[in-house]
Amino acid sequence: MKKVLIITYYWPPSGGSGVQRWLKMSKYLPEAGWQPVVYTAENAEYPVEDPSLEKDVSPDAVVIKRPIVEPYSAYKKFLGIKKDKKIKAGFLSTEEKSSFKENIARWIRGNLFIPDARCWWVRPSVKYLLSYLANNPVDAVISTGPPHSMHLIGLKLHEKTGLPWIADFRDPWTEIDFYDELRLTRWADRKQREMEREVLTKATKVVTVSRNWAEGLEQLGAENVVVIENGFDFSPEKLKDTVPLTQKFTISHVGIIGPSRNAPNLWKVLGQMVRETDGFKNDLEIRLIGQVDFSVTKSLQEHGLSQNSVIMPYIPHEEVMNKQFESQILLLLINNTKNSKGILTGKFYEYLYAGRPILAIGPLDSDIAKVIRETNSGEIVSYDDIPGIKNKISKFYDQYLSNELHKIEQSDIHRFSRKHLALKYGNLMEEVCSKKRD
Repeated sequence: MKKVLIITYYWPPSGGSGVQRWLKMSKYLPEAGWQPVVYTAENAEYPVEDPSLEKDVSPDAVVIKRPIVEPYSAYKKFLGIKKDKKIKAGFLSTEEKSSFKENIARWIRGNLFIPDARCWWVRPSVKYLLSYLANNPVDAVISTGPPHSMHLIGLKLHEKTGLPWIADFRDPWTEIDFYDELRLTRWADRKQREMEREVLTKATKVVTVSRNWAEGLEQLGAENVVVIENGFDFSPEKLKDTVPLTQKFTISHVGIIGPSRNAPNLWKVLGQMVRETDGFKNDLEIRLIGQVDFSVTKSLQEHGLSQNSVIMPYIPHEEVMNKQFESQILLLLINNTKNSKGILTGKFYEYLYAGRPILAIGPLDSDIAKVIRETNSGEIVSYDDIPGIKNKISKFYDQYLSNELHKIEQSDIHRFSRKHLALKYGNLMEEVCSKKRD
């Protein structure tokens, strides 16, 4: 097999969404003729951990773990956080307002650690990998971000070795939803954009997960951006047809809900229906599986939904799948930000595989809306359309009461299987390698 060096910060025992894409890609790349050589951090500071994901590591993969120096020990000490407490992702907060110390720490993070808190790992990683590659050659290099420091490692290796290099963007860089919350000075913002442009213009290929984001990267200087989506993994133990549905009218959301993903109008509608619709209060169960921001719990409380809500900060991935299979409705909240039209979360594709009706709140002209319509997998309604939200939920609830809220008949979802997408990535690497030979 040809060999590809994959530079990724997230790797088991990391849990959450960041690890899924390249854990699954590397699982199936050998079937496309590529052996993954994974370079990752040995002592990383992950927001959540899920040791059960270790079983998905390909037996063909070579995994190299090297020490990383991160500033989080000092960060925790400064804020008075216990050493063993995890740092929440995406600026989630358990308090209504950030403390003075948190604001200082955020400013330091944005302006002194560029492009991110893993920037100290770039130089030692390049030094180590140049030595490693001299004795263990590979045919191509892939870096995946965020954190976008991984792209800087890929860039340096590309410049020094001439190896084909693919920069894989699971999320945007300066267009990411929380970029403005970094409180950057003009100098820091300029530095971020200079780094981003250098990566986009020097990479052999740039890959991202949605057409809208691909267009955004092209506007920033990238050429010939390729879209390879996230996906779902078929697995024998995930027998969705054997999992019974809940007795309750269960509306389940899986994943982080930060401030920009909170949906106050949805909670408002559900609160109204609890008060006005006979039986709805007893039937409704809102399941939020993943970390949630203070603004979410506050909204639930304000609309009288606390007793109808179950918040599960984190459960192992294989258990999450069963929670999706048994839910009556799967809730998809799209960040209400400027990059919202291109958001195609990994959890969305697992929703598709679960086969339960999806209720999405977000832009009607987004990439995710297009896939929902193409696959006949549910409904989408805009953030501010209160009558529309109420109409969709009422429709689902009526079907639930009449025992007609069955598994939906989807179409053409096989293209989003992890195996299919890995084969697509394998073909892309063949293409970039053949151009180098030419």
